[in-house]
Amino acid sequence: MFTLALTAGFISYLTNERHFSAYTARCYGADLRQYSDWLETQLGAPANEAAETRAYQERLDRVGKPGPFPPSPNRTLTSMVLEATPDTIRAFLQHLGTSEYSPATMARKIATLRSFYKWTERRGLSSINPMTAIRTPKQGKRLPRAITIEQIEKLLVTPTDADVLGMRDRAMLETLYSTGIRVSELVDLNVDDLDDTGEALRVRGKGKRERIVPLGSHALAAIRKFMGMVRSDPRFGMLWAGGGSGKPLFMNKHGGRLSSRSVRRKLDKYLKSAGLDPKISPHTLRHSFATHLLENGADLRSVQELLGHQSLSTTQVYTHLTAQRLKTAYDQAHPRAEAG
Repeated sequence: MFTLALTAGFISYLTNERHFSAYTARCYGADLRQYSDWLETQLGAPANEAAETRAYQERLDRVGKPGPFPPSPNRTLTSMVLEATPDTIRAFLQHLGTSEYSPATMARKIATLRSFYKWTERRGLSSINPMTAIRTPKQGKRLPRAITIEQIEKLLVTPTDADVLGMRDRAMLETLYSTGIRVSELVDLNVDDLDDTGEALRVRGKGKRERIVPLGSHALAAIRKFMGMVRSDPRFGMLWAGGGSGKPLFMNKHGGRLSSRSVRRKLDKYLKSAGLDPKISPHTLRHSFATHLLENGADLRSVQELLGHQSLSTTQVYTHLTAQRLKTAYDQAHPRAEAG
């Protein structure tokens, strides 16, 4: 199935103007393709790429002219998308309901459509926004998952420090837990983002917002050892010597930048070796970072800044997690916590 010029324009807006990550833009694109595929079944015939491109261009040419858009004389998938009504959206959501998606997934798909139709309305591509009449179902709050310090330590010593790639993996895991950065931020790090003297990293977060995060002594030592091994290795040293200021800090075996998926695969390997829960993800290390800081007395504002959260309410979810742990510890330790 080709991608409509209309939805391609929206994805371009997300990446170039809103600075969404490539992963997030792909998720939005997948949701919109699912929506357009469903609409295509309502069209009753396969969409024609040339006709759809013309329909989109005609709509662009009409932008800015007075009066509402007249109904499209030719029924195309593009016109069906831009002339959708709340009933169209409700029918699509009813269709999604047959697939038994989780409430979180349904909420994300609705959020995609909400953003998309807000964009079409603001760009003057449509006269109405059908999503204004659609409510997002309420979701129960799901607490982020954190693992214990003992589990963290067991994981961090699993990668070998005897070769370059093993040392790289140890340095990556140490960095994830030491800084709480997202895996997308980790793979985006360059060599010149490391401030060795200041013991910190420059991190580019969501929306290309930069922040400085401190590096713990263990993570910094692991990075230093990894970089030293790279420079002294004939093959890796030559790979790292090329390029310029944009050289990736954590490169793959070919000297290129690692992907987020590669980091996840490597974590899975070490979880298996360490005998830890395979459901642990790179984001679990971020959750654990925040939880352990709060449990040891860090203030919420500092944790918010370290995590790169725009809103304090996003960070506050970790206070519920630490309170839950305190309650568990109390119930286990206090002689009169529970009836005997």
